[in-house]
Amino acid sequence: MLYTRRELGRLALAGVPSAAWLLKSGPAAGAALAKPNSKWAGVQVGMNVPYNFGMGNYMTGDEILSRSVQLGISGVELRMQPVELFMGSPEAETAAAAAARGRAEGGGGRGRGRAGGGRAELTPEQEGAQKAAAEATRKWRLSAPMSKVKEFRKKYDDAGVAIEIVKVDGIFGFTDDVLDYAFELAKNLGARAISTEISRDLAQTGRVGQFADKHKMMIGYPGPTETGPAQWEDTFGRAKHNGANLDIGHFIGGHKTSPIPFLKQHHDRITHIHVKDKTLNDANVPFGQGDTPIKEALQVIRDNKWKIQATIEFEYPVPQGSDRMTELAKSIQYCKDALLS
Repeated sequence: MLYTRRELGRLALAGVPSAAWLLKSGPAAGAALAKPNSKWAGVQVGMNVPYNFGMGNYMTGDEILSRSVQLGISGVELRMQPVELFMGSPEAETAAAAAARGRAEGGGGRGRGRAGGGRAELTPEQEGAQKAAAEATRKWRLSAPMSKVKEFRKKYDDAGVAIEIVKVDGIFGFTDDVLDYAFELAKNLGARAISTEISRDLAQTGRVGQFADKHKMMIGYPGPTETGPAQWEDTFGRAKHNGANLDIGHFIGGHKTSPIPFLKQHHDRITHIHVKDKTLNDANVPFGQGDTPIKEALQVIRDNKWKIQATIEFEYPVPQGSDRMTELAKSIQYCKDALLS
């Protein structure tokens, strides 16, 4: 089981769908739970996974799915790493094993380097090994069967969780053939969009946008707090399928103004929004305690019937006496209440 009875008790008190059932009936009954539903008033509320679970990028697809179902989530933005891990990528398997060792040694699950020292320069031998590993991964991707991707998708479909967006890290370094692979992988997962961090090199967004146009699939570029309307609008002009993953919390924290006008003006180019609450001084806080117009954003999407997933991105510190799953449940409930009010 993923949780102790004590943890499940906290989930039940927090209103997590299925927690009470699991407590009452045990793991066998959990397999027969009704499919989750986090689409309210026509708006799909989703989650950024596995990011929201705080265990790094290499959680297994089964564990991500289990936690999503326990929370009642029926739509996700899913990173590509768990899919390639399921497909048998040697690089993903090595990274997953390293992450597991790090957690066992108390180093956490995010795979971050030690703060303060920066990265040491690579030796020529290390550079050569890195290039060789990258080429091996490229060859593996080009020979990987999409049947395994479809098998991964079926697990999620059967459980009632739609993979609407696929997050692809490092896409600007992909060769043309690997870019084709990434879009094909996303299509076979049933996604309607890819997301990847926006590049300061706008020529790069133009190049990747050409592949988005070729595959007729939107690519939503999220950005850090400094990313503003001008950079996104330039990106939109470089390809028909270039879009924005609008982080309404970062927008408030970085620009000290509401993201609603941008959302209204460019809704047809916004693949999904990242929902988090921030203050005007860029501090992450529990939903409802900051300055981000979460309710207004959700209700604008609802009232206009725009097909924009509201993707919860969990970043505020877990309060003492609580846990991440309980806080995720509260965030989900906040969005539900906003949509149904």
